[in-house]
Amino acid sequence: MAEQHGNVVGNMGDQKMNSENNYKFETIGLIGRYGDSTVGTLLNDLSAYLRNRKLNVLLDESTASILPDHKLKVADRHTLGEQCDLVIVLGGDGTLLNAVRSLSDYDIPVLGINRGRLGFLADIQPDEMEKYLDEIFEGKYITKERFLLHTTIEREGEQISESNAFNDVVVHKWDVARMIEVKIFIDNQYVNTMRSDGLIVSTPTGSTAYALSGGGPIINPSLNAIVLVPICPHTMSNRPIVIDGDSKIRIKVKNASQSQAQITCDGQINLGLVSGDYVLIGKKDKPVTLIHPANHDYYEILRAKLRWGERL
Repeated sequence: MAEQHGNVVGNMGDQKMNSENNYKFETIGLIGRYGDSTVGTLLNDLSAYLRNRKLNVLLDESTASILPDHKLKVADRHTLGEQCDLVIVLGGDGTLLNAVRSLSDYDIPVLGINRGRLGFLADIQPDEMEKYLDEIFEGKYITKERFLLHTTIEREGEQISESNAFNDVVVHKWDVARMIEVKIFIDNQYVNTMRSDGLIVSTPTGSTAYALSGGGPIINPSLNAIVLVPICPHTMSNRPIVIDGDSKIRIKVKNASQSQAQITCDGQINLGLVSGDYVLIGKKDKPVTLIHPANHDYYEILRAKLRWGERL
């Protein structure tokens, strides 16, 4: 998953991207944090900035409800994916996760303006918005391709549901104070049977999210890898394991009822499980492209967000 660049050379030995490979931004989609009326002023400022640059602007239909006097063309996510050259997301990482999943079948880059807390993905601050947008529209930016996970549930040989996840797919207990038992296979090879509160299957992007809280490693987003992190396993010898990103994971749910186990994708989508279900997880065939400022530094973000080096 190699980085690509605009017309300038980035930091840390990045290579220059040929000008003919640059994205051409003419129609911009805007997605704001759902139900957050405080993002309205920033959305108005951003839409005015874009129109001053003679760009077409489409407003996400769920965002339009918090901007009653926006005077913008409203579009659903399918239309955004079909017509936009760039989607700008105003919110925290949760808003960007939702946007990426809904646009993952379209070849459209996504840029995040941070209105949340951590901002691992949405890394441009509102007070720097116009400065960095000026540079991006001049071709001075970095693109990073990141993959999603696709998961399906099979019950008695039939697929009953499916979803995508940008951060992680989590098989976990629900509504009970009992552990669940799962049997894990990787590329059709049996790995182990585990009793625990659940299992996190994470992309490198998600390695700084729930997987990190569960004791998993931080994985550089450029790596083609998947990490499996047990949640409070009954056997202390169960530890996180990093596997090839093209691996196919199959998880059999044992001794669970509909009210005891479920799948959660990115902490936002819930799918119920019963005993005997198989959960199939693998890399989605289409990656997503994130756009960052030319001075984007992943390790600087880690230092800032995880407070490395601060005196305790």
